[in-house]
Amino acid sequence: MKKVLKLFVMIMLSFTCLSMFSVDAHAKEKVLTVGFDQECPPFGFVDNDKNFVGFDIDLAREAAKRLGYKLKLQPIDWDSKDMELDSGHIDCIWNAFTINGREDKYTWTKPYLNNSQVFVVRKSDKIKSHDDLKNKIVEVQKDSSAEAALESEEHRELAKSFKSMIKIGSYQTALLELEQGSVDAVAMDYYVARYMIKEKDTLTIVNENISKEQYGIGFKKGNTKLRDEIQKTVDAMKKDGTFNKISDKWFGSDVTTKKMTLPQIMYQLIDGMMKSLKIFFFTLLFSLPLGLFVALARMSKNKVIQNITKFYISIMRGTPLMLQMFVVYFGPFYLFNMPSPARGFAVIFAFVINYAAYFGEIFRSGIASMEKGQYEAAQLLGYSSFQTFFVIILPQVIKRILPSITNEVITLVKDTSLAFAIAYVEMFSQAKVIAANQKSMMPFVAAAIFYYVFNFIVAVLMEHCEKLMDYYD
Repeated sequence: MKKVLKLFVMIMLSFTCLSMFSVDAHAKEKVLTVGFDQECPPFGFVDNDKNFVGFDIDLAREAAKRLGYKLKLQPIDWDSKDMELDSGHIDCIWNAFTINGREDKYTWTKPYLNNSQVFVVRKSDKIKSHDDLKNKIVEVQKDSSAEAALESEEHRELAKSFKSMIKIGSYQTALLELEQGSVDAVAMDYYVARYMIKEKDTLTIVNENISKEQYGIGFKKGNTKLRDEIQKTVDAMKKDGTFNKISDKWFGSDVTTKKMTLPQIMYQLIDGMMKSLKIFFFTLLFSLPLGLFVALARMSKNKVIQNITKFYISIMRGTPLMLQMFVVYFGPFYLFNMPSPARGFAVIFAFVINYAAYFGEIFRSGIASMEKGQYEAAQLLGYSSFQTFFVIILPQVIKRILPSITNEVITLVKDTSLAFAIAYVEMFSQAKVIAANQKSMMPFVAAAIFYYVFNFIVAVLMEHCEKLMDYYD
């Protein structure tokens, strides 16, 4: 028992050291971390060469270069942008970010682009004006300018005339649903709409604006120092013509990315797949031994240890894994005003403590199923308690619980996709990005192939392990 406890302490110390190292290393660099939605072409997205590109990305690169900053482009989940900014994970939001209606929430630069909100509809429906949207199903991105406009006093009657207004996570998903007929219109930014439907002959933009707005660069409230640096640099870019050159590149010519074949898409997914594998293997590496420790603590005769363990298991099994990732990632800042851990560390740590609870209960069921006679026989043969457990009992327990472990391992393969909750770009997130870039469902097909093949390999390996354990029958 003491040796298992020491192993557990070493694991936790390793995690802590890794986290502190990643935070300290980042703090020593002069870095400008720009948060952006990587599914928002032409302002920020991933091109066919797996590079972050776009109008705002080019502006940020030029500004950082002139200021002597190392630019870090950080994709974020748009719903979590305020937490990312407040906790210091990003320095600013530079990504088709609307000032109107948010004037008091952020420290803003001057507006640098005029935009409008519009409806995208199917050409075959012949929707020409807002009046034609009566009793129609409309989709809008959550926490977007289009949502704010439609919920404003000015457009309240228009929104009431809809059959329903659905809030969704990304424009890509919304446009796919529009094409297949699930919804009748999508409210979105004009420039984003123009870019995303350029190669969709079946879709068009309604020639009537919902609202007009202006884009700016948003900083944490009160961060005027960095805002002033960026503003001065953007003004200089406008004065010397650099701003206009970047604008002409993205809005004055065709910069639409070329369509990729399925093999090319699968090659693009490799980076995301490697991150999914990293989550998978590190979770198993740490959660299995930790799960054994949890099982032993749960079966302890010490009521305090037993009840603490029961409470831990109850929390891990009773709350969503995505919520646990949020707590691990944002919790240190909001609860203790401490630097948050690295994004990858937070994902793996949350997965480990979550799966350890499930593995702990599986181990406990296996240990409880062992006959008392085996312990008595081992004692008569002169085995110590440690030898009895690890030499005689544990191998048989593993044999009995292997099918249950296999189910959890297969579930883990698919659960790696939940890392998108804190904008950790694993394979599923990568597929979403490519889908937004390619305006196609094919990246999701490629991701499904990866998941299926990986699960198939896991199932075969676990079945082989079961056969190897037949020795204990």
